[in-house]
Amino acid sequence: MALLDRAIVRLLPAVPKPVVQKLSSHYIAGSELSDACRVVKELNDDGKMATIDVLGEEISNADEARAIVAEYRRVFETIQREGLDSNVSVKPTALGLKLDHDLARENLEAVVRHAAESGNFVRIDMEDSSTTDDTLLIYRELRGAGLDNVGVVLQASLRRTVDDVWSLADLKPSVRLCKGIYVEPPTIQFRDYEAVRASFVKALDALLQTCAYVGIATHDEYLVDEGRRLVVEHGLQREQYEFQMLLGVRPRLGDGLVEQGHRVRIYVPFGQQWYAYSLRRLQENPKIAGYIASDTVGRMLRRNGSG
Repeated sequence: MALLDRAIVRLLPAVPKPVVQKLSSHYIAGSELSDACRVVKELNDDGKMATIDVLGEEISNADEARAIVAEYRRVFETIQREGLDSNVSVKPTALGLKLDHDLARENLEAVVRHAAESGNFVRIDMEDSSTTDDTLLIYRELRGAGLDNVGVVLQASLRRTVDDVWSLADLKPSVRLCKGIYVEPPTIQFRDYEAVRASFVKALDALLQTCAYVGIATHDEYLVDEGRRLVVEHGLQREQYEFQMLLGVRPRLGDGLVEQGHRVRIYVPFGQQWYAYSLRRLQENPKIAGYIASDTVGRMLRRNGSG
């Protein structure tokens, strides 16, 4: 299956843009905020929460970064006006991290303060390893400024992650724990599939020991089972954790968690840069391409069968 997934990814640049858009429509809400609102309402109706992400990492100057800050203000206003059960996710590079640390810190603080005005929450995404130290530093700076409505992401595939868990323990942080999609040097990243799984479980257990609030972000059924086991072992109530998934990826697994009484949050990206995001996301994680392709084929077969 892995060979098929990679073959699908290699073909993507040659696929006509409208076809990529059709495929991506299952896991990207669309190009406009109204598209994200529509998707979030549908998720809320299904008993799921959401995280809205404005696509736009490819910025080249401070003005573009500040434009994304303004877009997030519009997102918060819309979430409040529409009564949506959603928070937001922000990529530090979209707010200028590759340009200047202080610029990114200033922009992130503005987004977090905008969120606080309506009682909302901001998740700072984790990107490739070149940004890890600066991202964690900014998170600590924001918490030090008294901003508690902000969380961060840790990637289990990185060898440093359990140490990062303990270094953040004094903050009792809100952490989204995922495997991580970026390919890094083997000196800093676990490459073996089972080693990544083991790191995820170890990091999750450590987070729960530190009384962190954890978003258990995975589509791996083994890790979902381990997550359920650990929250029981640590005696957590329903409101003390959640599961998180990507829009359009293994939705029936999420449905099952909701039916079992767990809280589930779905990551909902939108924006004009949907095409670049689509190609990058699939190239970084071929398994998602396989999920989407098999899901698309299954829908086509079901539609043809019903006709």
